[in-house]
Amino acid sequence: MKEKSTLWTIFCLFFALGVSAQISQPPSGDNQKAVVKQWMGLVSVGIEYSSPDVHGPSGEDRSGKIWGQLVPYGLSNQQFGLSTDENPSPWRAGANENTVIKFSHDVEVEGKPLKAGAYGLHMIPGETEWVVIFSKNSTAWGSYYYRASEDALRVTVKPAKCEYNEWLTYEFTDRMPASCTAQLKWEYLKVPFKISVPNPDMVYVEKIRQEMQNDESFLWQNVAAAANYCATKKVNLEEALTWADLAINEPFFGEKNFTTLQSKASVLYAMGRDAEAFAVVEESVKHPTATVMQVHMFGRQLINQNKKNEAMKIFQINAEKHPNDFTTLVGLARGYSAIGDYKKAMSYVETALPKAPNDINKKSMESALVKLKEGKDIN
Repeated sequence: MKEKSTLWTIFCLFFALGVSAQISQPPSGDNQKAVVKQWMGLVSVGIEYSSPDVHGPSGEDRSGKIWGQLVPYGLSNQQFGLSTDENPSPWRAGANENTVIKFSHDVEVEGKPLKAGAYGLHMIPGETEWVVIFSKNSTAWGSYYYRASEDALRVTVKPAKCEYNEWLTYEFTDRMPASCTAQLKWEYLKVPFKISVPNPDMVYVEKIRQEMQNDESFLWQNVAAAANYCATKKVNLEEALTWADLAINEPFFGEKNFTTLQSKASVLYAMGRDAEAFAVVEESVKHPTATVMQVHMFGRQLINQNKKNEAMKIFQINAEKHPNDFTTLVGLARGYSAIGDYKKAMSYVETALPKAPNDINKKSMESALVKLKEGKDIN
């Protein structure tokens, strides 16, 4: 009897521990879960939701009965949880569990700031306007436990007609490097809201700053690239200058060469320290590591920055080192064209033309010759 009693006790204990466990079953209402994610550069936004269909689990056609009926306009008492007449609820913007939207970085939604994090996504439907709500409570079930006091942000948007969608769907459109539009689509209606990154350049700078503290920083190529990024975007220039100097001088990995010197010059130009920059430029183009093409492309870069006289000097230094090279002659033609001496530019194009290494270069020189004869800049 004692043995049977012990077995019964163990059985009861396992039963008590297991009463909350459930076998896997299809989601309520057959509303399948879905996830959609979009990046804007380094910044990601993802939406997790459950997706009802127009015809419903029983196959009933609910066309024309979705908006204002199945999904009521305005707030409503859902008669469960915290949802009452005194605390009516918005729509859960999906089915079943909370619809959740996650941002990896701080963003702006419809021009209003929103911190990085996970939010419960709710909506207040209307015939002509919708309110999109980002709630700090992202773990509650649906909108039953919604509190307006937990709102992180509300924005008002305009719904619009769209093609038919059997299943409620979220998608991202207008996908740009620093912005996109998220939109809910169901039946013949879509509800878009714009998401943007307020300062995308600094997002990259912050990422680079982290990388400069890790093994990525043990290569001068990476450190010089970090400085170049800041110079190109004209951001974080003081720190960029320290990175440029490290790429040149750091005893463990630094190396003085054309690339690292050019990187420092680019930062100095971005800082408006032109005289210092050009001194470094001259050192870079005279350095043994400088190739004809590297010097040529840097000269073209200076032309694009409207530093035409500096570019002309760079092309001339290239010509001193490689007087008969096709690329050098093209550089001189571009330099003289940039400063308005089309006659001199034409003479270098004519000299370069028979040296063209392929048909593409030959046609480029022929086109340049036509432009110069018409008194047009070839840059």
